[in-house]
Amino acid sequence: MASSDQPPSVVEDEKAGTFSWPPLESNPEVFTSYLHSIGLSPTFAIGEVFGFDEDLLAFLPQPVLGVIVCYERLIPKSDYREQDKGSAADYDKVTYYMHQSKKLDNACGIIACLQAIFNCSAIEVDKDSVLGKFQQRTLQSTPQERCEELENDTDFRTIHKTFASKGQSREITSGQNNVKHHFIAYTLSSEGKLVELDGTKLGPVVVGDCGDLLRGSIKEVMGKLERGEISESLSMMTLNFAQD
Repeated sequence: MASSDQPPSVVEDEKAGTFSWPPLESNPEVFTSYLHSIGLSPTFAIGEVFGFDEDLLAFLPQPVLGVIVCYERLIPKSDYREQDKGSAADYDKVTYYMHQSKKLDNACGIIACLQAIFNCSAIEVDKDSVLGKFQQRTLQSTPQERCEELENDTDFRTIHKTFASKGQSREITSGQNNVKHHFIAYTLSSEGKLVELDGTKLGPVVVGDCGDLLRGSIKEVMGKLERGEISESLSMMTLNFAQD
């Protein structure tokens, strides 16, 4: 999300009490409502992972179509392990990857959702919606072009701000300089590889073979925690079919 190396324009916006793309609360209800409002089919929803124990995981809707993680990073990008920096050479390992620029200050939550949704062929999107039109405009674009397209999408940004004012998101936004958490997504490639999608990295991070998206994502997140890369202040959500 926000960082100390932001450009002057973003810093000025913070002092004025606003972000171009304010932070979102890691709340499945907020994310589900947001995604439905921009065109995700009501057939799909965002769910919450209440814990990593098998007894708790057994209650989650199946199949898991995407994983979204929110955590507090404890180390700078320069200290990432080489295999965790991502690579432009791996763009073709996934259907859709996009960068996150400083202009998209705290858009990481919705960017994580876009990457999870657009990398799952089972997901249905209204082609005439904000989400559907964005997808169609950027399907053949580069990761940087997708980033720039989102920067300039005023309809998308207006809706984003509406949902950033709901629930605890408003409290998060009011503490501008205390925004420390960052959202990323995990997906499975066509080759059965677990792939981390973080728009602030050079490219997708291909983690390795994975037979279960949810459990593979949990294993990777726990590894980050054990290595001291992230704090215990984290949450995980899933993209799945909506439950009746």
